[in-house]
Amino acid sequence: MTATTDGSAGAVSPEAASASAPPDPSPGVAGPRETAERATRRAVEFLLSNQDEQGWWKGDLATNVTMDAEDLLLRQFLGISDEKTTRAAALFIRGEQREDGTWATFYKGPGELSTTIEAYVALRLAGDSPEAPHMAKASAWVRERGGVASARVFTRIWLALFGWWKWDDLPELPPELMFFPKWMPLNIYDFGCWARQTIVPLTVVSAIRPVRPAPFALEELHTDAAVPNPAVPFAPVASWDGAFQRLDRVMHGYRKFVPRRLRRTAMNAAARWIIERQENDGCWGGIQPPAVYSVMALHLLGYDLDHPVLRTGLESLDRFAVWREDGARMIEACQSPVWDTCLATIALADAGVAPDHPQLVRAADWMISEQITRPGDWSVRRPGLVSGGWAFEFDNDNYPDIDDTAEVILALRRVAHPDKAAVEAAVRRAAEWSAGMQSRNGGWGAFDADNTSPFPNRLPFSDFGEVIDPPSADVTAHMVEMLALEGLAHHPRTRRGVEWLLAEQEANGSWFGRWGVNYVYGTGAVVPALTAAGLPLSHPAIRRGVEWLESVQNDDGGWGEDLRSYDDPSWAGRGASTASQTGWALLALLAAGERESKAVERAVTYLAETQAANGTWDEPYFTGTGFPWDFSINYHLYRQVFPLTALGRYVHGAAPEDS
Repeated sequence: MTATTDGSAGAVSPEAASASAPPDPSPGVAGPRETAERATRRAVEFLLSNQDEQGWWKGDLATNVTMDAEDLLLRQFLGISDEKTTRAAALFIRGEQREDGTWATFYKGPGELSTTIEAYVALRLAGDSPEAPHMAKASAWVRERGGVASARVFTRIWLALFGWWKWDDLPELPPELMFFPKWMPLNIYDFGCWARQTIVPLTVVSAIRPVRPAPFALEELHTDAAVPNPAVPFAPVASWDGAFQRLDRVMHGYRKFVPRRLRRTAMNAAARWIIERQENDGCWGGIQPPAVYSVMALHLLGYDLDHPVLRTGLESLDRFAVWREDGARMIEACQSPVWDTCLATIALADAGVAPDHPQLVRAADWMISEQITRPGDWSVRRPGLVSGGWAFEFDNDNYPDIDDTAEVILALRRVAHPDKAAVEAAVRRAAEWSAGMQSRNGGWGAFDADNTSPFPNRLPFSDFGEVIDPPSADVTAHMVEMLALEGLAHHPRTRRGVEWLLAEQEANGSWFGRWGVNYVYGTGAVVPALTAAGLPLSHPAIRRGVEWLESVQNDDGGWGEDLRSYDDPSWAGRGASTASQTGWALLALLAAGERESKAVERAVTYLAETQAANGTWDEPYFTGTGFPWDFSINYHLYRQVFPLTALGRYVHGAAPEDS
């Protein structure tokens, strides 16, 4: 698909959008409700005009330049680099460099060492001279912070592929992990699905330890060119870190003695596992990193680049590319059409668009067609559960997620679809599946049940972000809200979810947001869920949530939270105001009965005054989360759907009941 400049992939005429939008209020009236109605109408027009003809919405998903750098490194490794792609990627990477010569992982964030190293190497591949001012500034900054030796494991793996780092100085990832039974600690299903899909192919790469001829030297990124790989001291033996460091050393010794037949059998098992999970579009899990490593692993095992598995895999990687008008090429880590479509449907319905509007019906048709009815990796922990969820992406049948499934159900219930039986069947199956994915503690994770082992995060390899998928407040809140809408507010599963949420409230009254930034997101999800589940508005947990939100409202009337709150809780609720985060806070306040409050009035005014003439909002800040602090996301449609949902509920009242 070719993305438009606003991140959409298809459009409907503005005339069709205007036909169902709320009417303009009387000109010259400036009360909160009237300004909200005006802003709502413009936002509805914009969103309707950007729906694809097939019924879906998708905004760009921006992350950081490691996606682009690793794409170029993969092409160099496979020998398939081309001048057009390299030039376009380099143009994008240069454009993201900060004044101090570094690259950050989110907008206005601090320079990040591994990201800067990978960006620097990518620009070297593109022909940028190490003496060029922008390159010299970057390499000097890298050296000041310890050089390559201080980078994350993933970065050093990429450098080892070209001899810029020693494989011996990397954590060992034996492919014999494939043989660990499901009850054994550190079996592959102890890892979150995103980590699992990456670790399995990397065990093959780690076992083979390939080295391609380096196109240039990289001494300028080492603190001491004569000793580029300094030893890392062990942590105390009684600590978890020390224990796993020593286990890694044992694994390095094991490598020297492992029988070749066992090693080959393990790598073949990994290859079968990888191939069985390739999607129909050629990708793996609908996300870019596992696809990159899967292609690399299979190629190292002898699969030719013309083999159908690798050919379609490489073709899938091209679909992650967004070509911009200036000729730059940005790589999306993944694509979010299901998530964007269900959120857009909710926003439009709550904003007053008729529930039988053809575009909402078309969106419902597309969502129903995307329902997954076959088992995936989740069934390892829930073998008796019948599938029925939705994934985040276009093609990802192995990894439906609970969050998307809950929100799709909430979206479908807002549409007056002519085939009520089809909607009912899809919703019933999805509700049963997602409810059955509840973890033992009462909460819900994103992809798996009871994915809570403490060991994977302790591995020396696991320095790139979260590698397990425990229950989170935001996913659990969406499930509780959905189950309550389905008439199950008093069901034992729902009550256990409510109890888990109440126990997870922070001392300051907020909730931690795992998949959105951060405490504003968590609180914006939990408060509406608790009220939907029947908690009275006077409940202490709800009042404390309201008080916290009001205490962190910015002077301009909006809310914002910097990603640094994941690393430093003193940043909780602090940051430049954004449309999406203001929408989250406003949704919580409205659900808590604060419609007439000064905080709500100021928030509505902020959204109305910051809206662009075309009906959207400018939001360069990253408000989505992949891994807390380590991997951040700017969903380009968040700036549209969440403010519109909040404004719609302000104008029209609470979320509509079951259609």
